[in-house]
Amino acid sequence: MTPRTTAAIAARVLTQLRRDHRTLAIMLVLPCLLISLLWWMFDDLPGDNFDRLGPGLLAMFPFIVMFLVTSVTTLRERSGGTLERLLAMPMGKLDFLLGYAVAFGVVAAVQSAAAVALSVGLLDLTIAGPVWLLTVVAVADAVLGSALGLFVSAFARTEFQAVQFMPALVIPQILLCGLFVPRSALPDVLEAVSDVLPLSYAVDAMQHLTRSTSTAEVWGDLAVVAGYAVAGLALGAATLRRRSA
Repeated sequence: MTPRTTAAIAARVLTQLRRDHRTLAIMLVLPCLLISLLWWMFDDLPGDNFDRLGPGLLAMFPFIVMFLVTSVTTLRERSGGTLERLLAMPMGKLDFLLGYAVAFGVVAAVQSAAAVALSVGLLDLTIAGPVWLLTVVAVADAVLGSALGLFVSAFARTEFQAVQFMPALVIPQILLCGLFVPRSALPDVLEAVSDVLPLSYAVDAMQHLTRSTSTAEVWGDLAVVAGYAVAGLALGAATLRRRSA
């Protein structure tokens, strides 16, 4: 792995994304639209429903969007033969994956900053902890989605198959992450499953920031999310194939 090669891959991916306006809109605009829709749904209802669900959605939406976009984009590189040509050059698989992770991490930072600014600044989401740390957690969630997307793309042959991994890997995490039912109130087996799912820790970190000014638990949850992201990249490097055939 060389930093120069990784940076070149990241610059190449960012250039492609800048030219792909549809994908860029999905990555940057869609999370904000979904959060706004949820706020609108609860605007006239009694209670603090948006304050309860909003932080979890700031963890969930970047994760989902980056998972889908990354898995499909990486598969497209492999099925089109681009990955095979790149790996024929003096470049390792880890250079390729880290380049993608850096590029999507930059997009994730913009995406998360926009979503947090919208939620806190315009939609009046109540946050007890520091807003900048809320943005850091959102970025980590998006990078986690990218890492898992890079990993699962190795097992798909078509873009449709890549999307099919979402019900298997993403939806169970959404159901068990504590957004709808507190994890402590889940049946013992489901609570044990939720304890090993990375999105659970992302949602926990967001909810800690809404309830307390203390950040110790947030950093612990953030470390778990980062660990899963690193593991996803390592597994992606180990399983990445040159071609989809």
